[in-house]
Amino acid sequence: MKTNSARFLESLKIPFELREYEVDPEDLSAITVAKKIGMPAEQVFKTLLTTDGAHEYVFAVVPGDAALDFKKLASLAGWRKAEMAPLKDVQPLIGYIRGGVTIFGAKKSYPVFVDETAILFDSISVSAGTRGTQLILTPDDYLRAATAIGQPVQTADLTKDTKPFSNQNFGAPSSNRNDVAPSLASRPGRETPRVGNHESEPNVSSPEGQS
Repeated sequence: MKTNSARFLESLKIPFELREYEVDPEDLSAITVAKKIGMPAEQVFKTLLTTDGAHEYVFAVVPGDAALDFKKLASLAGWRKAEMAPLKDVQPLIGYIRGGVTIFGAKKSYPVFVDETAILFDSISVSAGTRGTQLILTPDDYLRAATAIGQPVQTADLTKDTKPFSNQNFGAPSSNRNDVAPSLASRPGRETPRVGNHESEPNVSSPEGQS
């Protein structure tokens, strides 16, 4: 199923795969989505719309097996605090519903913070903008497309230090902060994306998208 986010990537001539899965409205968790599309949960990134509690918003893009650290995000965004945008505000703001949030093709764009572990993998998956369909593309292409939405983009450590799910279950590269934790800027041959100034997060198994 072609979505606005897919059309956006096509307009940039960025290669991607659309992978569909059967939706269970009672379980939209990223962990479940990962199993259904046959990818490790740490490669299936959930996109969360967050706010300072007033009138500023940013997207936080974090692995499906991790929890967003709001203190880290607030520090990066230059806010006193960060929290999830109320679910009732998500669709009016960006045009997407829970379980289908993505930064591409949104009604309104906001600054983007991507967890630095994304660059460890050959490919990552994010929501295609609707429940039941995921985009799969390389981290480089994701970041290139992210900069094209016209907002600042930054890779950083966004997650809580202790992850309740072990990578050993999937045989994927370690995303332990002490093992790797590279920033995009630290990798040879990479250009740093533009960096801007600048209800509690759901359970770690929350869906790709607002939840």
